[in-house]
Amino acid sequence: MPYQHILVAVDLTDECHPVVRRAQALAQASKARLSLVHIVEPMAMAFGGDVPMDLSMLQQQQFEQARERLATFAGGYAEITADQRHLAYGQPRQEIHRLAEEQGCDLIVVGSHGRHGLALLLGSTANDVLHGAPCDVLAVRLKKPE
Repeated sequence: MPYQHILVAVDLTDECHPVVRRAQALAQASKARLSLVHIVEPMAMAFGGDVPMDLSMLQQQQFEQARERLATFAGGYAEITADQRHLAYGQPRQEIHRLAEEQGCDLIVVGSHGRHGLALLLGSTANDVLHGAPCDVLAVRLKKPE
């Protein structure tokens, strides 16, 4: 059965373009809708939750910058309209799963660095997304920068 709605999780780096192109090809082949999502993680998570100051202003700036970067990133893909670009705040796995369920997605596409060892096979975010996903997950192998 062909996919109906494909959600591509991106970190807005240039490494993500091959991931989006792979998802585009799948979407075209199955005439599926294609959406992008970028997750802004809470700064406290990045600092292990031990931050003695109020980061709300910095977090808001980070979110606004991510919104602009997502618009620029997605601008290269004519079929991905503004309503198909999603920006969420929180833990990537939970937010990607939540959005996939909300939007009725039947495939999540993520990039994978394919590092050595079982725990690093997919990369931490790709591995997290795979576990407990509400639908199929495709991990697209990312090429190592030369």
